[in-house]
Amino acid sequence: MPVSVVVPAYNEACRIGAVLQPLISCPVVDEVIVVDDGSDDGTAEVARRFDVCVISLPTNRGKAAALDAGISCARNDVFLFLDADLVGLTAEHVERLIDAYTSGRADMVVGVFSNGRTTTDIAQKINPFASGQRLISKVMWERAKDYVGEMDYGIEMALSKLAVKEGWSKEKVDLDGVTHVLKEEKRGFSKGIQERFKMYGDMIKWLVKKV
Repeated sequence: MPVSVVVPAYNEACRIGAVLQPLISCPVVDEVIVVDDGSDDGTAEVARRFDVCVISLPTNRGKAAALDAGISCARNDVFLFLDADLVGLTAEHVERLIDAYTSGRADMVVGVFSNGRTTTDIAQKINPFASGQRLISKVMWERAKDYVGEMDYGIEMALSKLAVKEGWSKEKVDLDGVTHVLKEEKRGFSKGIQERFKMYGDMIKWLVKKV
């Protein structure tokens, strides 16, 4: 079962290489698509150094729209979503995620940080299905696509709520030693806090919204 990996990225030039390197070295990955979501730091140029497809959006449209842009260009019907700021990702982690899906054990697979960084470990233990690392099929994405225009950071919550509503089977895969760079570290404290509150606002919106 061939899998397309979609990596949405906004101003991740300094970090995206650490995600792309294990992906291109993973034998079970058929295709890697990076969607540069209106970056102004050379993210697309860094991504093009790797054997991946790069889509550059002219303006920042948000995570959900970036994922949809990548999916629209994918040649496969199964997608692995990975954040562009992961730290500690290996080809073995990617293989474990894909194996959990292709084995037929679940309709949706979610990767959860563990033993990586206390703050991110705790956050994902509290709410594992807010993770951005997940596999779903094209059919399931199409079910959620009606909400793409209003999801942004709430995409994970929307997918998880839809999974509960429609009875999708789910499996969690521990990503041992994996974490990500905090927004405050990437954008500076003030802007990082603003982005964090926006992310939490989107998640809460989809937590209470009916799907």
